[in-house]
Amino acid sequence: MRILVLTILGSASFLSAQTDWPVYGHDPGGMRYSPLKQITPKNVARLELAWTFDTQAPVTQAPAAAPAGQASPYEAGPAGSAGPAARRARRAAARGPRPRRSESTPLVVNGVMYLCTPYDRVVAVEPETGKKIWEYEGQHTPAMRGIAYWPGDKDLPPQIVFATADGWLVSLNAKTGKLVPGFGNEGIVNLRPGVADKFPDAMYGLSSPPSMYKDIIITGAHTQESPSLGPSGDVRGWDVRTGRLLWTFHTIPRPGEPNHDAWTGDQWVDRSGANPWGILTVDTEHELVFVPIGTPTTDFYGGDRKGSNLYGSSLVALDAATGKLKWYFQTTHHDNWDYDLTAPPALIDVVRNGKKIPAVAQSTKQALLFIFNRLTGEPIYKVEERPVVSDNTAPGDEPWPTQPFPVKPPPLARTGFTPDDVAKVTPEHEKFCKALLAQEGGALTGGPYAQYGPRLRVIFPSWIGGGNWGGTSFDPRLGYLFVNTQSLANFNKLVKNEEGRWERLGPDDTDANSNSGGMFEDSAKGWPCQQPPWGELSAVNVNTGEIAWRVPLGSFEELDAKGVPKTGTPNMGGSIATAGGLVFIGATMDSRFRAFDSRTGKELWSARLSEIARAVPITYLGKNGRQYVAVMAGGGTASQAPGSASPAPHGARLHVFALP
Repeated sequence: MRILVLTILGSASFLSAQTDWPVYGHDPGGMRYSPLKQITPKNVARLELAWTFDTQAPVTQAPAAAPAGQASPYEAGPAGSAGPAARRARRAAARGPRPRRSESTPLVVNGVMYLCTPYDRVVAVEPETGKKIWEYEGQHTPAMRGIAYWPGDKDLPPQIVFATADGWLVSLNAKTGKLVPGFGNEGIVNLRPGVADKFPDAMYGLSSPPSMYKDIIITGAHTQESPSLGPSGDVRGWDVRTGRLLWTFHTIPRPGEPNHDAWTGDQWVDRSGANPWGILTVDTEHELVFVPIGTPTTDFYGGDRKGSNLYGSSLVALDAATGKLKWYFQTTHHDNWDYDLTAPPALIDVVRNGKKIPAVAQSTKQALLFIFNRLTGEPIYKVEERPVVSDNTAPGDEPWPTQPFPVKPPPLARTGFTPDDVAKVTPEHEKFCKALLAQEGGALTGGPYAQYGPRLRVIFPSWIGGGNWGGTSFDPRLGYLFVNTQSLANFNKLVKNEEGRWERLGPDDTDANSNSGGMFEDSAKGWPCQQPPWGELSAVNVNTGEIAWRVPLGSFEELDAKGVPKTGTPNMGGSIATAGGLVFIGATMDSRFRAFDSRTGKELWSARLSEIARAVPITYLGKNGRQYVAVMAGGGTASQAPGSASPAPHGARLHVFALP
């Protein structure tokens, strides 16, 4: 019986049957599918707010003290000064806490919810009430999208593991919230050595939670986007018991490593970027970790990084125990668009000709969906290398002549633009957008893969997508992969800044050092300048490669009042799916949380939140037998324009819903 139980515990079927939410993507492979079915299409309209948790709530527990005779990197201050927690408390008392953005997804394990906040804290609460169990505060802000959980073993208790925005890896006792003494320097590991040694003042940290494989913590990186040289974006594995570095995978291959010849001369040396800043997913059965890698620096000009730039903008499969390369696929060659791979690679099964294929689905900022055999890297649906235009190229750059396009499914959002596509939702908006397009003698259009260059241009999709880090969810019963996308364009040209580097310039910017992002929209209203839909939720049947349904996601109240058909809104965040037949998603600029019928795409319920839910929700079963659905709202307000990459938040708050 003991052998049978251990076999079940180690199987994927047991993971999919869990009623907790123990991993960012529910299971290590990131399907984001819960077997809970208490909430259904028939009763979801009765969902009501059960409780909320305010991340700005005052600290109730003092942070852990440094070991005797030793200064903790989280608590040390100048000689004779109070610790940072005391200083922050005095500042907060004087002016109140500063609102901060959050994209955090909580975890629920064994009757406890764990959540990181943008206020340098990790908290454990009762998942039925939000009552605080413990709280840990350090000096540094946890990665904004969440934390990881390790279940412990006979020698060590369960641990909460998280990285910080400025490059620390931290391990807490999940039962007490205290630092784990044997992990690194009394619970803390400095991540900068080995990747940022030459650049002590450059940005380096994590914006997403680490991934776990057995007793290995696997980390990506969040690095600069400019200038070219800086900390590396390497993937690394760490011992969960000691914090010792176990392996490193160089995302820009070095001499003697596979594919180093993809780089010209010494252009690889100290190259920053090529960093996996999104979520990594793990195939525990086949001992693989799937890594979505971003663009090498700089993002929009590649004159000093000639060639394809491997492993930039690539999906890479590694041996999870050793970090050795298994296979890779580059979704953008010589990426000059900041088309990072950011979405979690979703590990799913595809049925073709009666045969079940272990697959990995990768959504992209280009609104393309690639589906591969996860063991071999072979595309399940044909991928074609198609020629793309290279007009408007900045001097010195050498664009790649082709880019990969999956034959199935078709693009899930707009990938190009002509002047005939100008929005006509109102006469005033049409006039505004035509005037915008007429600037500088007429802006260039085109696409897909239209180049940023010296002339002003409309570029679809923008550098924030298409799709983005929100990724996908999957219903294995239907074979449907749910993908939220936005149709939002950049409106930019390249100019040289004071240092002689090519930088993007938006039409409202005064110089290359004041880049606002430059979106093709009416920023006062947040309405994009092309015909809607501006945001969509799609279901892709992975067994056929066809789109099962596709609906607008979100709306603008002013246009609703005018009788304009639902436009959708730009969106940032992700979805989850349940066995109850529902897809839950926030993400939209109208600050709403919605439920859709997973079979048909019909919108069945929505609730207004305190802010935009730029996060991935969760669902779990409470000890009282109720199914809860929770989402973090902390991404700004509905009145803010969607083109802003970092809308100013009012204060992140977790919203938790249940049936009466």
